[in-house]
Amino acid sequence: MQARVKWIEGLSFLGESASGHQVLMDGNSGDKAPSPMEMVLMAAGGCSAVDVVSILQKGRNEVSDCEVKLTSERHAETPRVFTHINLHFIVSGKGLSDKAVARAVALSVEKYCPVALMLGTEVKITHSYQCIESA
Repeated sequence: MQARVKWIEGLSFLGESASGHQVLMDGNSGDKAPSPMEMVLMAAGGCSAVDVVSILQKGRNEVSDCEVKLTSERHAETPRVFTHINLHFIVSGKGLSDKAVARAVALSVEKYCPVALMLGTEVKITHSYQCIESA
């Protein structure tokens, strides 16, 4: 996997993936775009959400929505690395069981999501979930 990051102006940078997708990042506390640390946090949520939806769908569960609310704590001093990240999944679907959602979330965060697994070597990663029945 390859990517590149190009300085735009000030503390704004444009990241480009090998697949040609671009994302703006802002090192000025997220003034114009997400900061790189916000991108890392969102990457953990996105990676894990892909797993959760995929696991549930492979188990023939009818998923209508999946949202991950991420909270984090960081060191007060430089380098301001993450010390704790919680991923709270809100999964909606018809006939979804708590057991299926709990299993999918645990498998993602503890076994399949490379972002969470990589971060988890240095950061305390926790997870929780909420299962909502949709009409």
